[in-house]
Amino acid sequence: MKEQITKQSIVFFEDKGFSETSIQDIVNALGVTKGTFYYYFSSKEQLLMDIHQDYITNLLERQNRIINRASTQKEKLTEIIRLLITDIAEKGPSARVYFREMRHLAHENIATIKQKREQFRLNIENVVQVGIAEREFHADLRADMIAFGILGVTNWSYNWFNPDGEVSPEALTKIYADMILTGIMK
Repeated sequence: MKEQITKQSIVFFEDKGFSETSIQDIVNALGVTKGTFYYYFSSKEQLLMDIHQDYITNLLERQNRIINRASTQKEKLTEIIRLLITDIAEKGPSARVYFREMRHLAHENIATIKQKREQFRLNIENVVQVGIAEREFHADLRADMIAFGILGVTNWSYNWFNPDGEVSPEALTKIYADMILTGIMK
C-alpha cells in the first residue's frame, strides 16, 4: 500500500503540483482512508521527502556502480549521462516531481537532499579531475564547471524530452556525450 500511495502521489504531484494535491485526493484515488495514508506517512511533506530520498539515493547508488565499473573517465562520464537521460525517460513523473517540488520540503529535508545532490555532482567532478590527471581530458579544464555543465544539460531535459519522440534516450545520450566530450566544432 505504501508503494501505491507513493505512485499515486507522484501522478498527482506531477499533474497538479504538490501544493494543489491534498491527502484526500490521494486516498480517494486509491479508495482508502486517511488513516491508511497516516499509517505510512506522518504528513504529505514526509511523503514528498520519501520520494526525493528514494530518487537521489537510487541515482547515487547507480552512479557509484558506474564509477567503479567503467574503465576510462570518458566511459564513466558517458555512462553517467546515459544514467540521467534514461532515468528521465523511464521515471519521467518521478524526475519532474524531484526537480520541481523540492521547494516544498522543510528546511532540514532540503538540506539532506541538497547534500546528496552535491555528492552526485562531486562524483562527476572527481571523474573529470581524474581524467585531467590521467591526461584523458584537457589540462586546463575546470572540473567543477564541467560537472555543473553536465548536470545542467542533462537534468534540464526533464522539461522537454519525450522518450517516445523523434530522439531516443540512447540517441540523446550520444548527442550530449559527443557535445560534452568532443565539442561541436569541426
